[in-house]
Amino acid sequence: MSTINKLGEKRSMANSPAAVTPDEMVDAAFYLEKVSIAGDSEDGYQYEEVPADDDWSLTEGDDDLENTVKAISEQTDSTQAADQRAVLAKQPVSHKPEAVDDFLRNFLIKMGMSKTLDCFQTEWYEMIHRGLLNAEQVGFVPDVYTYNQHLENQIKSLKKEQGTYKQAALKAGDVLVKLRKERDFHRMQHKRVVQEKNRLIGDIKRLKKHYASYEPALRQLQDKYKTALKHKMLTSLERDRAAGQITGLQAALRNIQPGQPPLSTAIQRPCREASGAQGGCRQKQESREKMLLTDLVAPYDHAKDLTKQTVNKYPDDSEFPVDTRVNPNLAQVKGQASHVTSSSGYRLTNTLKVHELAVSSLAAHPRKQIIVTTSDDCHWKMWSVPNGDIIMAGEGHSDWLSSCCFHPAGNKLATTSGDTTVKIWDFSKGECVLTFEGHTHAVWGCSWHSCGDFLASCSMDNTSKIWDLNSKRCRYTLRGHADSVNSVAFLPFSNTLLTSSADKTLSLWDARTGLCAQTFYGHLHSCNHATFNLMGDTVVSCDSYGVVKLWDVRKVAAMLTVDTGPHPSNCATFDLSGRLVAIASNDGAVKLLDLASGQVSSLLGHEDAVQSVIYDCKGEFLLSGSSDGTVQIWS
Repeated sequence: MSTINKLGEKRSMANSPAAVTPDEMVDAAFYLEKVSIAGDSEDGYQYEEVPADDDWSLTEGDDDLENTVKAISEQTDSTQAADQRAVLAKQPVSHKPEAVDDFLRNFLIKMGMSKTLDCFQTEWYEMIHRGLLNAEQVGFVPDVYTYNQHLENQIKSLKKEQGTYKQAALKAGDVLVKLRKERDFHRMQHKRVVQEKNRLIGDIKRLKKHYASYEPALRQLQDKYKTALKHKMLTSLERDRAAGQITGLQAALRNIQPGQPPLSTAIQRPCREASGAQGGCRQKQESREKMLLTDLVAPYDHAKDLTKQTVNKYPDDSEFPVDTRVNPNLAQVKGQASHVTSSSGYRLTNTLKVHELAVSSLAAHPRKQIIVTTSDDCHWKMWSVPNGDIIMAGEGHSDWLSSCCFHPAGNKLATTSGDTTVKIWDFSKGECVLTFEGHTHAVWGCSWHSCGDFLASCSMDNTSKIWDLNSKRCRYTLRGHADSVNSVAFLPFSNTLLTSSADKTLSLWDARTGLCAQTFYGHLHSCNHATFNLMGDTVVSCDSYGVVKLWDVRKVAAMLTVDTGPHPSNCATFDLSGRLVAIASNDGAVKLLDLASGQVSSLLGHEDAVQSVIYDCKGEFLLSGSSDGTVQIWS
């Protein structure tokens, strides 16, 4: 038997304890009752021993019963709350299945079937209101349908993610392709730089050998210089001696008295006295003067000149004329009419279909109104201007023709081609009489020297060459440009040569020595063509971006820059007055630059790029050749 103390109320305990509120319990009076409980339960249930809570205890010395009851109730509430939380944490969350009507509503909303949804809900609630709907027959939607719906949502989200990843993969592929192109570009640039470096190294070695060949000539020139100094010293000594003799003779003449020997005797006496002491003054003086005059006046002995010995190996070589001649055509040029020196004065006179393929260049006869056209069809043709009758045609190159040029006498024609050769054609024989081979790449242009014995050519191999027609060999190879040499032109009646290159520069060369005299810098793009005006004091050049520049030859500086782009300018030429520049443009127009006003106008008529423009020998017609195979005559 165990004994416990039980709290009780004064009033009757007939009512249920659940009906008593906590406030009533606090306000009511309690008493202790001693109750005896049997040790063993009648139903045989085994009770677990509840350990005492060590964290909580009544305050010792607290005799207030109300405080004790309040503390016990608070401890009981906290214990029940902890037990409920533990039970809730252990129990799994139950999934309530979805009703059929809710499933149908969600489906109709998802599909956007609002009208069907309204009809369904109207009929559904009407049946519920009338009591015609049995709730047991409705039931729930099986979990497999909701699971399938959940899977469909996941599939849609995964498809969206797949599209996003696919776009990212495509972008990454584009970036990879771009990087590969940049890599290939930089590889090509690296290879080009290496090739240029190797080429420059080869040029440097070749220049060193070339400079080494000048050492004997320099030593010989030094010997000549020393000899000239010795002759100068001897001449000065003889001059001083002769001046002293003249002074003595003048003093003797002043001292002659009347009755003395005649003047001739007085003059001869000092000479005879001096001849006795010096072995003949007059004879020795005359012999020395003759020797000095012979050394100074006699022409230079070519046999003793080391530099001339190499020339003697080719006795057929032509001699370059003196570079002091005046262009005789300047006296024939008269001021042109104002309508000719302005773009408004030109009208299309005739259009000639000269080739099936593109016309690459034009050349005008020096004295007759005749032109020659070259084309990509490997032919050249001669035409009369302005009626357009064909006179002659030639074929012999194995590749496209790039340019042509009339001999100053007008009886020969030089043509250049992509087959790396230069051919000379004789009109009297009607055939090719000479072929120059030496360039390693396509030849772009050619120009005759005014004497007719020399021909200059320029090539894609970065060099220009000067050919001798009499010895039939290359006299000089002009090296200095870093890229393709696109045009070449002799200054009329001069030994000066002008070249333009894809390295953005122009150069002036001395044809007698093959050395570069001046270089013009200023173009930002490849120079396609350059030429002199008739006076020879101005150069016009054009580049691949349509920029045209005029240069002062004496100052080696640009005078005027005009942008006719963005299309490339293929050719430029002066009219006879030098006041108008015609430009062949890649946009199919012939552009005219008025130097007085700086205005640019266009002559339209070609259907494709204009490759060449020239004036006829009299300056009456402007002719343009185009890639459309036609030549248009403007007057």
